[in-house]
Amino acid sequence: MLKKLHAFSSSWTGTVIIVLLIIFFIAQAFVIPSGSMKRTLLIGDHLFVKKFAYGIPTPHIPWLEIPVLPDFNNNGHLISAKGPKRGDIVVFRYPPEPKTHFVKRCVAVGGDRLQVIDKALYLHPHEGDDYIRAHYDPNTLITIEGVLWVKNPYMKKFSGIQHDDSITPGGPYPEPIFNLYETTVPKGEYFMMGDNRDHSNDSRFWGTVPYSLIEGTPWFVYFSWDKNYKIRWNRIGHFVDTIENDPHFIDPNESLE
Repeated sequence: MLKKLHAFSSSWTGTVIIVLLIIFFIAQAFVIPSGSMKRTLLIGDHLFVKKFAYGIPTPHIPWLEIPVLPDFNNNGHLISAKGPKRGDIVVFRYPPEPKTHFVKRCVAVGGDRLQVIDKALYLHPHEGDDYIRAHYDPNTLITIEGVLWVKNPYMKKFSGIQHDDSITPGGPYPEPIFNLYETTVPKGEYFMMGDNRDHSNDSRFWGTVPYSLIEGTPWFVYFSWDKNYKIRWNRIGHFVDTIENDPHFIDPNESLE
């Protein structure tokens, strides 16, 4: 049996099948193509996406993005599980064009209320005031028209979240960067924002992401280089949750544009 398995895995057919199984169910290579997650994830970061983080998504043929199996559960997943948590970095299919993958941070889950005022994110988790007081820094809490909000709930924990001071009202910039009317996230959906807040195409502009489009979470960086093809040795081999939680990986001189 072991000899047959070894022979199969050594054949071209076996190799292709094993690689596809890994891509479908365990990990898939992904390259950060834009600066929307600066300074946490950088353009030129090559990383593996953990495909089983939020269940097992319906497998697609790489590059062609054609599903190889029907959507048996009508939720984009062969095996369902809990979706992203607040603060998670998530890889998902772009709702207006599902063949395109985006990576952003989940800032609100189903039932949460949020708004943006003068670039600041205000979050009211659906669990209510007692939960908010127990789980968030009291210095970030503010009451607006009788509702308790958490102001910028992620910026203290994740130092890669940045605003570009050169982006000011009155210029050729979309209004949701500065102010977004209060919205409630639908059940089973997620509100995503880039860490490079003023240079990110995200849920402020095209809405929430349903669970059916969630693919996974960035796992670890296996290679990285900048626009001049200089290798970033300090990032290679590190898990993304290490990078996002360690200020030593956040370069304050990294351009946000």
